[in-house]
Order: sequence, then C-alpha cells, then structure tokens
Amino acid sequence: MQGSAVLHEFTNSGFESPGRRFPGFPKASGVRKYVLASREAIRVVLDPGDLLSLEAASQTQPLDIVAYLNGQTALAHLGLEANGALDHYEFNSEPLEGWISANGGNPTQTIPCYKAVASADPLILRTDNRITVWLIRPTPNTGLIEGIGSGCVAVSHTVAASSVPLLPPLLGDTRDEFTVPRGTGLAYELKAGEFVQIIDVEGQQCSDFMALRSDGLDRGDEWMIDSTATRSMVRRAYPGPGLLDKFYDREMRPLLNVVQDTCGRHDTFGLACTARGYEERGFPGHVNCSDNMSNALAAYGIARRSAWPAVNFFWSTWIDPASHHILTEESHSRPGDYVAMRAMENLVCVSTACPDDIDPINGWNPTDVHVRIYRPETPIRRAVAYREKEDAPMSISQESAFHDRLAPLTQQFAPARDLWAPVSFPAFGTLGEYWACREAVTVQDMSGLRKFDIVGPDAEKLLQQATTRNVAKLPIWRGSYTLMCDESGSVIDDGTLFRLAPEIFRWCCGSEESGRALQSLATNLGLQVRVHAMQNAMPNLAIQGPKSRDLLRKITFTQPHVPSLDDLKWFGVTIARLNNREGAPFMLSRSGYTGELGYEIFCSKSDAIEIWDAVMEAGQELGVTPMGSAALDIIRIEAGLAAANAEFAPGVDAFEAGLGFAIDLNKNNFTGKAALDRNAREPRRALKGLLIGCDDVPAHGAPVFVGERQVGVVTSATRSPMLEHAIAMARVSVEHSENGTQLEIGQLDGRMKRLGATVSDIPFIDPQRKRARA
Repeated sequence: MQGSAVLHEFTNSGFESPGRRFPGFPKASGVRKYVLASREAIRVVLDPGDLLSLEAASQTQPLDIVAYLNGQTALAHLGLEANGALDHYEFNSEPLEGWISANGGNPTQTIPCYKAVASADPLILRTDNRITVWLIRPTPNTGLIEGIGSGCVAVSHTVAASSVPLLPPLLGDTRDEFTVPRGTGLAYELKAGEFVQIIDVEGQQCSDFMALRSDGLDRGDEWMIDSTATRSMVRRAYPGPGLLDKFYDREMRPLLNVVQDTCGRHDTFGLACTARGYEERGFPGHVNCSDNMSNALAAYGIARRSAWPAVNFFWSTWIDPASHHILTEESHSRPGDYVAMRAMENLVCVSTACPDDIDPINGWNPTDVHVRIYRPETPIRRAVAYREKEDAPMSISQESAFHDRLAPLTQQFAPARDLWAPVSFPAFGTLGEYWACREAVTVQDMSGLRKFDIVGPDAEKLLQQATTRNVAKLPIWRGSYTLMCDESGSVIDDGTLFRLAPEIFRWCCGSEESGRALQSLATNLGLQVRVHAMQNAMPNLAIQGPKSRDLLRKITFTQPHVPSLDDLKWFGVTIARLNNREGAPFMLSRSGYTGELGYEIFCSKSDAIEIWDAVMEAGQELGVTPMGSAALDIIRIEAGLAAANAEFAPGVDAFEAGLGFAIDLNKNNFTGKAALDRNAREPRRALKGLLIGCDDVPAHGAPVFVGERQVGVVTSATRSPMLEHAIAMARVSVEHSENGTQLEIGQLDGRMKRLGATVSDIPFIDPQRKRARA
C-alpha cells in the first residue's frame, strides 16, 4: 500500500502460478522489529499463529490497535474487543485512510479500536487468522512540539513457522509470480510498463539477469542490456532509483528503469558463471548460469552462448583502487531484499538462481530467487532501503511531509537517511539557490535530521555525561551546538541540543547512533530518563538568508510566556503558531547550517503543507527560493562547518575535526574527556582551510603534500562562487598548518598533477564572524 508508514513488513504467504509448482521452503519462525514513534501508524500483516509483542521501555505509552479482515473489524481474532474509536487528529492518519480507501472502505466512518497502554511488561497478542493490524501511537500536535507526551513503543512481530517462503509485501497488483529454484534459470516476458521484482528469498544469493527487446527478436536481432553502455550513460557501476536509473542496450536505448532497490550492491562487470569457469577450477560438469540462461531462452529462438553477459543482482564486487583488480565477497543482501524495475519496451527476460557453491558469491550456500510481475497501473514509487545500523530492520525510503510541494518543483531527489530530499531545483539551479541564500532567503526541507526527546529528572545528568558542553549552563529556551564522543575522543555525532523545560531536552542531530549511545549510557548509569526517537514524526524546514527574519515576522505568533521571534538570539528557541493563537503549532529555533542569519521550523506532519504554503506566500516579495542539498554543501564548506564522514569520522578526534570550540574541558567529566584532554595538549593534526589557485575541485580524500611527503588529506572541497576559485577543508599536520603555508593537493595518483594551495583559517567567508548569522 503506497503511502503507508510501514518500517518493515513481511508476509509469509505462498503463491501458485499456473503451470509452475513452488518447492517447499522450510522456515523457522523469524522476528521482525519496528519502532512506533509519536503520532505514527504502522501496518503489520499477521498470519495464523503469529505473535505481536508491544512494549514501552520505561514510562507507559497509549496505543491504539485496529485490525481488519475482508474489510471488517478483526480485533476478535487477537482476543480483543473494541473499547473506543480512533481520533484522526492525534496521529498521522493519511496512511491508514489511504489504505482503507484503496481496499474499498470509507475512511470517514468511525473506526473502532482497542485502546491499550504499552508498558515495560509486554502486551503479547496472537492471531488465529490472516489479518491486517494497524498500530497507532496517538499524541496531540501541541504535546509533540513541546516535548510532552512523546514516546516510542517497541513492536516485535514473531512469524510462525511455515513451509512457504518469507517474502516482502506485494507492491501492487501482480500479473504473475514464480520461484526460480536454486541452480536453475527461467525466462519470461514483460510488456512495456510492467514491473518486475526480483527477490533474494533467503539472502546472499546472486541472480543473473538479462533482458532483450522483443521487436529486435522478431527481426532476428538480439538487442539486449549492454553493461558498458549502461555504465557510460548513468556514470555509475549500475543504475539505481532516481534520475540515473536506466539499463540501456548497445545503441544507448533505455530498456528498463530501476524503481526500487533494497540492497544497493550489484555487479555489471562480469559474465554469468560458465562451464569453462568451473572446469578450469576442477569442477567439470558443474551446473552454471550461462547454460541455464541459454536453455531458458531457447524457446524464444535466441542463440546459445557459452558465456552470457548479465546483470548480476546481489553480487558484491568492487575495484581495488590500488591494483584495479575486481574483488568479490559475500553479498550484502538480506532475506527479502529485492530489485524492482519497470520495462520501457516489450522484453524477453531471464533470471537465474546462481549455483556457485565454491565462492563467497552466494554465501557458500545457493538458495532460491523469487520473481513477481506487476501490471502497468501499479503505483510503485521509487525507493531504496535504509537501516539505522547493520542489523536493524529495513525501512523503505519515504517521501517527506513536504513532498507534495517539492515534487512539482524538481525531479532531482537523493536519499537523506530514510527520506527523499531535493538535490537542486532546475528553475533556479544550484548557483541560483546559493546566491538566494547569500542575498535573500531560502527554504529547505531538512526532515531527514534525527530528533530525540530526552525527558525525566535525570535528563540533565545524562546529557552532561554524554555531550561535550556544560548542559548545566544551558537555560530554558536556549540551544547549543555540541558533540557526542566515544572514549577515544572520536565524534559519534554532532547536533543542536535545545532545552524546552528543566527536565525536557530535544537533541537534533545527524544519525541514530547518538540516540543508541544515550540509551545505553542511561541504562548503564541507572538514570531515571527516557530517550524518545521521534523518527519522522517532526519534519522541519530551514529558513536561511539575510531576509529570513523578515519572512518569519509575517507568519509567526508567540504567546507572552515564551520568547518572541525578535527575542531569539543565536541558538534561541521558542514555541510558535502560524499567524495567530489558533494557528498550526511549531518549534522555531534560530539555527542552521549555512553561517547566514537563519531559522529552523519543526512541526507535525499534519501541519507541514500548511506551513510550507505560508512560508512561500510570505516570502514571495522577498525572493524566497527553495534550496537543495547541492547548494547547501557549497555554503557549509564556505562557512567551515563540519560534516559526518568528512571532517569527523571514526579514528579522528574532535580537535582534529576542527570542533574544539564545542568542547568544554572544564566540565567535571564526560565521555571521551580524558582522551580529548590528552590530545588537546599535544595535537598532531589540525583542520585548516586551503585556498586553491584554480577552479579544479579536488576529491574527498585527496592527499596534501609538501614536496614528496604527504602531510594531510582533503576532507571537503568545492568551488566558491563568492571567492571565484576552489577551496577545501583539509586535515594537515600541525607542522604545516600555519596560515600562508604553501602546500600541494595531489591528483592522478597524487603524483602526476598537483594543485597549489595556501593554508588559511576557516570559515572562508566572514572569517571574523561579524555578519548576522544563524
């Protein structure tokens, strides 16, 4: 169901296709985990015998449960009886309403529910029938914005043992589906507009794929996917969901476009495995994919080949940057991972389940592949997979709460954690967006940021131990940029910590790792505090540029007991409403990632479109411009602002990342203090600016030299529109970090080409920070 807020959903139902029998798939029961955040609704499909466990880590949390079977309420199949009705204003109801409408129901009718309370003692439910369950975490909008009543519920779905494969949910209306048993291959036809979904059933299984144009076969021409043409056209090893998403034939005509990809690691360099390949390794007669493909395609009059070129889905390969050898290891795919593609022409396709059991390609244990074919009218949106960490449940990238306003303005989106975020807007271009932020005002969807509420009597104590600044000095309605470090002084995450009440803090940061670190620290210290992951319940906009305050004056209403817009100094925060006391609530902070005067709005999903419209209307006469991530990256480098996996990364301490200004070594103690205290006294490397005397932009990781000796590495680089030449941030040895030092940046293996660079302070623009800023 498109638009549903499912984090990860599986069904263990089997399918039968005419003329094809599916082999048995003995399966042990599995556990699927979800996190139900404030105002979120998730859908879980349960089969007979499945268990559902609902648990709140500390404080009890309200929970609404809705169940359906054939369009009727099915709470009785869970052993429950309705004791209330859903309040659509207390959660983001669009996914549920859309699902009800798509299944022939009326979402405006009263929806009976079971009102439960999740606590530390799990509520365990078992179903005796196949039902669809919606789990809803209600929270009023105002409570969410103010950090009151927020919380998460841990959901565990234990799948009963089954003799059929555990498959991902259907993406829509199927025309056909079948299993490719391990060590075999099957051919099939696709009509233009149809979708094919190739599923790795048990994980770490390679599936060779080829598609040929049907009209070419009718004329005796075998026009098929050409990997060289494809890589040249998309400028990547293989296409992925987004703009560069197509497989091409040798005449550079598109055959398929990739719509969804949950693995993101495939190969288009190699052939399907061949008889010769096995023979020369001592395995004559070994079944192989090339022969299987020839056998499957023979019915279409396609010539036999000893070696078939193929797209090797789920085969993990890479090119060693030093030796340029192609290397391989076990696949990154997990059970249920898949690739979904749309046919752009009538095609004849073939899919295999690779039989290789003497290499790591299939995890040393070949398994089956499942194929589904969907009708053209199926609304399959583009998506990739996102996992908070390597063993976390998969979530499919969602559209942000502002997407309905962004989509008409651009098709250039890229994943930002689990959301699609715009890269640039063609009507303005990256440079146009850049200058609008420097000279007027821009609005940017920053909903991919992670938000955590830290609530309870020990909240300050936890944050004092976890972060590098003195939280005891942070007043209510103020925020501060701070870090979370590990014991070695390396930065786990950076972000802004806001204090909304004596015992309520909001942490806005880059990744979920800091949330896990906070929870672990709270548990180890035995603190009375709750760490609530907001997930995507609080989308946010960045309003940046010298005219940002003028724009917000037109639409911001604050009550007398909180700071007004004009009261907000740098990193100030308040609770505001749109236009008047009855308007949509939002949290407003004077913060941002540009170095310019700027603000950020944090709101409920249900109010996002209304707030976007108000911002754009109020900013029309001020020249408001939407801005994407490409322009932001230029601006943040000019402003000398650090980014994860660039300026700070594992093995780089906070001082070496240029973040010493955010560390208070006078605090009694915090995680990583001992290491940082030691490193501050005897630093080895420093983050500095490099002024490059040309427009060539070096790559991330490019070496920095003095003569023949490498003394540093580029962490971020861009061409500065304001300075009219390239600039870079680099981590260099302290012996070569004095301003004015002449260095060289190496290109072409670091030796054949050098870019002259002069060491400077950062930020590059407004180095004295005299301009009004966020």
